Amino acid sequence: MTTTAQPPTALTIAGSDSGGGAGLQADLKTFLACRVHGMSAVTAITVQNSLGVSGVYELPPHAVAEQIESVAADIGIGAAKTGMLASAPIMTAVAETVRRLGITPFVVDPVAASQHGDPLFPPEAVATLRDVVIPLATLITPNLNEVRLLIGAEVRSRADMEDAARALHGLGPKWVLVKGGHLPSGDAVDLLYNGASFIELRAPRHESRHTHGSGDTLAAATTAALAHGLDVPSAVELGKRFITGAVADSFPLGAGLGPVGHFWRVADWP
Repeated sequence: MTTTAQPPTALTIAGSDSGGGAGLQADLKTFLACRVHGMSAVTAITVQNSLGVSGVYELPPHAVAEQIESVAADIGIGAAKTGMLASAPIMTAVAETVRRLGITPFVVDPVAASQHGDPLFPPEAVATLRDVVIPLATLITPNLNEVRLLIGAEVRSRADMEDAARALHGLGPKWVLVKGGHLPSGDAVDLLYNGASFIELRAPRHESRHTHGSGDTLAAATTAALAHGLDVPSAVELGKRFITGAVADSFPLGAGLGPVGHFWRVADWP
């Protein structure tokens, strides 16, 4: 009998998207495509399809913490990421558990709203995300709307991105990735910062309205790369390549916004 070694492992701490395009479903698909065993700690269940979010049902904070503890105690967590954390009490429970178990690398995707603009946690939870969760992060991956939410800054240029990265780094994470996909520029440009220097990541922009789950997918691919042992700049570069391919392979689904193609790098079947 041949025994196969355990693959790298990664945990997503996120909400469920019943439409399958974002949330923990997007994360697990991405982990699989990146040859990582994915695990999940569900924070909330969303009632969601391609047209938007019509309901959110949170889990008790202790249930979220117990899911993390269960997989950590038995399987081990090579890297972890957050997505929708749903409420301040859940954020606090996640932060306490991550700190106590020493989970690292820890990627924080500060998901505040769906692709359709539907809010995914109450406004009063922003301070908890900023002050309790983000200081634990190896890397945070905000888009420009999330930058505005976290530090109140409008980003309209490369210089604004640099200023925002500095301000976000001051909140305590080791690395900051400011995603510039919403800027009206030719290429999709993101900026990575470690408190000392900037790394620009540039990719061709694919004009597609079907980008549901794009932020989750970038963060998940980066987390998978960290689980494989890559350093942060190399992991973010892999994540950027993965999401660029996934957007290029996005597809319509339902009557609204379709998802990015998480299986773009998977061989044709059968």
